[in-house]
Amino acid sequence: MAFKTTLNYSPNFNSKKRQKKDVRFIILHYTGMKNEKAAINKLTNIQSKVASHYLISENGKIINFVPDLYIAWHAGISFWKNFTSLNKNSIGIEITNPGHQFGYKKFSNKQINSLVNLIKFLIKKYKINKKNIIGHSDIAPERKKDPGEKFPWEHLAKKNISFWHNLDKQKLRKLRKKKCNKIMKRIFFKNLFNIGYAKKSKNNVKKDQYFVFLVKAFQRRFRQKLVDGKIDQECLLISQNLTQNRP
Repeated sequence: MAFKTTLNYSPNFNSKKRQKKDVRFIILHYTGMKNEKAAINKLTNIQSKVASHYLISENGKIINFVPDLYIAWHAGISFWKNFTSLNKNSIGIEITNPGHQFGYKKFSNKQINSLVNLIKFLIKKYKINKKNIIGHSDIAPERKKDPGEKFPWEHLAKKNISFWHNLDKQKLRKLRKKKCNKIMKRIFFKNLFNIGYAKKSKNNVKKDQYFVFLVKAFQRRFRQKLVDGKIDQECLLISQNLTQNRP
């Protein structure tokens, strides 16, 4: 698998080296800054205390900030299944994009092609399960929106490096905005917790508010056409399918 990386050292990582078996996840981010130069400056500035292992630039170039076997500071307060503080067990990949704050836009084909090659390489090297390729908003829904609803998760699933539902889109569309009763909503949240989402906020956010963030995180990942924080029958069916067919 041929691809080139450019080294650009960042000091923002733990000095203790981890074991290869500790690498269980790949966490995807967008940079969320006005331009790529500002993002690179932040990720390499000791004052920021933030760094990913890799960055995919606008032209598809791959920049390596931190060696894989060192813990980079990219995930923050986070949770997925029984894992907390996912920095310890993950490789972080930033993708240049201004994000929701500065004019969120579609990711380029060059970026996604480079990302696919990098993820395939990392999956093979560290024996990472494709269900463990997740977004920052999945592990910190009350804090983060990245990589967001324009990120092509379905495309990654077709490349066998992520997971997605196998439902008919026309059938799903008919269920959009159809209300769920209380029992349906309980089933929906149970499905989300089985997938891996946290049951409660790690940042002292009130339960009702956290659940809205949680629904939006799920929608940004699996129902990207409408991110409204409301549980409808389309969301419920997707959650059931993902729970039943999880790899």
